[in-house]
Amino acid sequence: MNESVYHPATPEIGARRAQLAPAVNEAFENFSRAVFADGALPEKTKQLIAVAVAHVTQCPYCIQGHTRLARRKGNSPEEIMEAIWVAAEMRAGGAYAHSTLALHAMKETSPHTQA
Repeated sequence: MNESVYHPATPEIGARRAQLAPAVNEAFENFSRAVFADGALPEKTKQLIAVAVAHVTQCPYCIQGHTRLARRKGNSPEEIMEAIWVAAEMRAGGAYAHSTLALHAMKETSPHTQA
């Protein structure tokens, strides 16, 4: 069972993507370069953020790519794993916080309240 649900990202895929929508592809690449450029936050920190977000969005391509970039920018394996744990807590925290909606809904539909 070595087959993945995700096809490999290849230079050919990138070229085809650019061929099909060259202006948008160029705009996205420029946007990406601008976002990850050193600014108020250094790229090293931005790559840690990207690793965490990639885990929340569950994009395997982003997880692999940004983890590699984070390492190249000098992040340690411990820093990367800690960023992933932050992402996990935030994802779990979102479910916990949204329980407020369920608690209010239960109150509204309680058999003990009058409609």
